[in-house]
Amino acid sequence: MAQGKLYRLSAFADGGVGGNPAGVWIGEQLPDAATMQAIAADVGYSETAFIAPTSGRDRTVRYYSPEAEVSFCGHATIASGVVLGRENGEGTYTLSSAVGKVTVSAARRAGQMQASLVSVDTRHEPASAELQQAVLSALHWSGDDLDQSIPPVKAYAGAWHLVLAANSQERLADLDYDFETLKSIMLRENLTTLQLICRENDSLIHARNPFPVGGVVEDPATGAAAAALGGYLRDSGLRSAPFSFTIRQGVTMGRPSVLSVDVPAEGGVMVSGSAIDI
Repeated sequence: MAQGKLYRLSAFADGGVGGNPAGVWIGEQLPDAATMQAIAADVGYSETAFIAPTSGRDRTVRYYSPEAEVSFCGHATIASGVVLGRENGEGTYTLSSAVGKVTVSAARRAGQMQASLVSVDTRHEPASAELQQAVLSALHWSGDDLDQSIPPVKAYAGAWHLVLAANSQERLADLDYDFETLKSIMLRENLTTLQLICRENDSLIHARNPFPVGGVVEDPATGAAAAALGGYLRDSGLRSAPFSFTIRQGVTMGRPSVLSVDVPAEGGVMVSGSAIDI
C-alpha cells in the first residue's frame, strides 16, 4: 500500500475560526481507488485530497468524499496549497486533476500561509423548468422565493452546481430540505452541490451549499461552487469582467467562512482563502 502523511485543516476559515474541514494526504504515489475511498470515509470530512508528485512543482491530485470520488474540490485544494507551501515552499503548484490542470499558489501573509486556486475553464447551461421545480419542492421553496435577476443555471468550474438565488437572507437562512429526495435529483443531474445564494451587493454574496451526494447535509465553504458562480456571472453577461467579490458561507452552521473570488476577463476563476490546522 502507498505510504503517505495525512493532514487535517479547515479551509476558508474566517479570522482563524470556522471554515470547512478537509483532509490532505500526500505521498510518493497515490493509493488505489478503494484505499483512497476508505481513507476519506475514515477521515469523515466532506472531502479529502490525495496528492503525489510528478516532477518539479507538478502534482497529481484526486478528491474523495466519504461516499464517492469527486471531480474537483475547492476547499481541499486551498488546504492542499497551504500544506504544499509549508512543506515545499511558497509559489505556484500545478495539480493534474480528473477534470484538467488546476493551479494553486501559496504565500505567507501576516504570518499565515494563504492559498489561491485557479479553476479550469468555466461554463454554464440553463436549468430546466422540471429541475427547478423538483429542487424547489425538495427545499420547500417556491418560485416566489427566487431573485429573478440571477436566473437559475447549472454552473461548472470542475464540478457542476445548481445556482439558485434567494430574494432575501431570511429565505436563505431557513434551510430544511428533504435529504434523500434532493440527493436522488442531484445524482440524476450530475450535480455536486447546490449553490444557494443571496446577493447583498456586488461585492458581497451570502451562500449555503447542500451536499447530500457526498453524505453531507451542508458544506460550510465550497470553493468549486464559488468559482462556478464567478464564471456564470461573467459568462452570462450579468457582470462585466474583471471583477471581484466575497462569499460568506457557513455562518448559520457556526463555521463562518470567507471566500475571495477574482474573475478575469476570460479563463479560470481565482478563489482564495486561508486554512488553519485542526
